[in-house]
Amino acid sequence: MITSLNDFKSPFFIGIAGSGMSALAQYLRGLGKNVSGSDRFFKPEERNEIQEKLEEEGIHCFLQNGDGISNETDLIVASTAVEDTVIEMQRAKQLNIPVIKRAELLALIAKSKKTIAIGGTSGKSTTSAMLFDILEFAGLKPGIISGAGLISLIQKGKIGNAKVGESDLLVIEADESDGSIVQYHPELGVLLNVDKDHKEIEALMEIFSIFKKNCRIFIVNQSNHLAKTLSQDSEHDFSLDPDSNAAYRASDFRQEGMKIYFKVNGVAFELEILGKHNMENAIAAAATANLLGVDLPTCAAALRNYKGIYRRSQVLGNKRGIWVIDDFAHNPVKCSAAIRSCQPVASKVIAWFQPHGYGPTRFLRNEFVEEISKALRPADEIWMSEIFYAGGTAEKTISAHDLILDLKALNKPAFFVEDRNNFLREVRSHLTGDCVLLLMGARDPSLEEFGKKILAEL
Repeated sequence: MITSLNDFKSPFFIGIAGSGMSALAQYLRGLGKNVSGSDRFFKPEERNEIQEKLEEEGIHCFLQNGDGISNETDLIVASTAVEDTVIEMQRAKQLNIPVIKRAELLALIAKSKKTIAIGGTSGKSTTSAMLFDILEFAGLKPGIISGAGLISLIQKGKIGNAKVGESDLLVIEADESDGSIVQYHPELGVLLNVDKDHKEIEALMEIFSIFKKNCRIFIVNQSNHLAKTLSQDSEHDFSLDPDSNAAYRASDFRQEGMKIYFKVNGVAFELEILGKHNMENAIAAAATANLLGVDLPTCAAALRNYKGIYRRSQVLGNKRGIWVIDDFAHNPVKCSAAIRSCQPVASKVIAWFQPHGYGPTRFLRNEFVEEISKALRPADEIWMSEIFYAGGTAEKTISAHDLILDLKALNKPAFFVEDRNNFLREVRSHLTGDCVLLLMGARDPSLEEFGKKILAEL
């Protein structure tokens, strides 16, 4: 029975290359644990950047064939995507090694610290990174466990999604998609928003209500009508409405090219990032930091240096007046926000989207069509390639082409190119000298290289 971090020394991660799993593996290694793991994306004689960076941290990586589990292994950590039929799960049972899921391990880590948990259906990774940067800038030496790499840490040769802090403060991204958010009992909990994603609204509200009860201090975004109903105390809350009774209010937003400007309670903020939704993430981070004792001018000074996170409004470069921007957007609200954030940059936005998962795409089909169609200006275009399939027993009863047909029925400029390798050839004649090429998608680990390839071949 694993009840604390002291109950094991040599954990083995099945699916260690995933963003959530690699963060936990690095964090435990930072605590001095003997960490190892495997992933189906690790191949013999084939370079894998995540594998290399894990091994640089002293984490032993193996093919997903059972060879990495030894008599010294005293805990198996399995990602939610790992099924019981995987050879390593079978080997763990044979050796009677305890198995826990990613969320259970994160709950154990969170219990050991003064934890700030960032929740909501959009913006968790960005807000976590912003808050970490503020606390670090203020000298509070926090730790972080995130779902995405911070550019400031990536530039130091790290994966960037985890750091063991020197204080008892720990910032974590609390995931609602698998319901694991209810396992955390943080000092501070933040609810950014509630929109249909993975689950119906009723189920999400039930999960976030439990999250609220588990937090000593609860902070909500009063600009989101569903999140607002869970407010614990308006003195903790933030809002984009200057006339709100929330303690932290944003005003005077403007975006000039790749920079956004706004005020929080009269204090001027500026960040080199795209979109009004990122003002929302920034005010959430500033409000949380202020409740932890950091004044707003210090928050503003910290965020002037904010470098962003991996594949969130990440500017890859510009060729012949065409900006290429890579984004993790994968639900309807995120896709809409990503498109809108690019519109002040150029007169035309061509958005390409690779949906992930047949179940999620089927579940959110109507919402995708509605949100994307509302976001597009007359000159903008939406392109899609076929749904990313990660394996398993998914029912392939929907195609990205179905969403494109729905958008065409609304007279939107929508195009389907089944194989994304043909996308640049097909879209080339649509590109102009004042244009943003926005690439959107999640879960597929090859999307980073795809974005780089598009830029190189423009």
